[in-house]
Amino acid sequence: MNINMSLSAVIKDILHEGTAIPAHPLALTADREFDETAQRRLTRYYLASGAGGIAIAVHSTQFEIRDPGINLLEKVLYTASDEIEKSGNKNFVKVAGVCGPTDQAVKEALLAKKYGYHLGLLSMGGLSALTEDELIERTKAVAEIIPVFGFYLQPAVGGRILSFDFWKKFADIPNVHAIKIAAFNRYQTLDAVRAVCHSERRDEIALYTGNDDNIINDLLTTYRFNINGKLVQKDFRGGLLGHWAVWTHKAASLLDAVKAYKSGNGENAGEWLSKNVWVTDMNAAIFDPANHFHGCIPGIHEVLRRQGLLKGTWCLNPDEVLSPGQSDEITRVIQNYPELVDDDFVKDFLQKDAG
Repeated sequence: MNINMSLSAVIKDILHEGTAIPAHPLALTADREFDETAQRRLTRYYLASGAGGIAIAVHSTQFEIRDPGINLLEKVLYTASDEIEKSGNKNFVKVAGVCGPTDQAVKEALLAKKYGYHLGLLSMGGLSALTEDELIERTKAVAEIIPVFGFYLQPAVGGRILSFDFWKKFADIPNVHAIKIAAFNRYQTLDAVRAVCHSERRDEIALYTGNDDNIINDLLTTYRFNINGKLVQKDFRGGLLGHWAVWTHKAASLLDAVKAYKSGNGENAGEWLSKNVWVTDMNAAIFDPANHFHGCIPGIHEVLRRQGLLKGTWCLNPDEVLSPGQSDEITRVIQNYPELVDDDFVKDFLQKDAG
């Protein structure tokens, strides 16, 4: 196809320095119609929050936006990109979700390119019939169009096991620049990170955590391997997370504090381990693992609704609602961990945004 879009040096530097990339939710009215005003306000919140970018048309944006009867994919991509362009922030990383079989993924990559997205977050979901080699060929087809942000969705959260050999081949693809790992399983995570370290392109690829139940530990950990007599190391530079779609200002501050700690400043290890438990507890309230994650998207919406950033918790699928007791759990964690909640920042943002 030979219409390759390369990643700019500035965006590449931001990815490798490490940044917070929230997974952008979808704003709807009570009639489950697209609420463009609220959607744009939510994008402005992420711009103001200290996040370094957004990922949209991903799980938190609801995959149903692609359904023929709904057909919101292009509208959602355009709206976020347009709002970012209006802000004048040229260095805000724009990531678009890319899904489906090769033909669909190529079309979505072209759409993302049309609206100025820097990278396509390439989902492997729903493709169990494809072999690993076929997934690699699919990745190459997308990489001909737009820089690729890989995504390892592990079996613990509905994905599939992908081998060391797969990730080595994946990392070797010239236009792959980052990989998000939903690192719920340490063995599978080791395979992926070690494979990247074995690639000659290892220094070209930034690793991001997509692991909502162990965020801080992922950010603190440095992986080191002896490869052909040479010590090679990689770490998670930042996060591309549904969890960071809420309390985003504090999430960005948290990432900055982790960076400071890793450079030899800040809190001791014991304090970080305790804080990791707090973040996981907050995530459990939002993402609803007690009910197999049924309420994860409404949980995100509920926090944003309470803050005044969304009008309700409505999803495109009317069956997607808060689980029994989930609202009480959200109240509990907000009360228990006020230092990780950005309600005051949001209140100030909304006052300024309205003015």
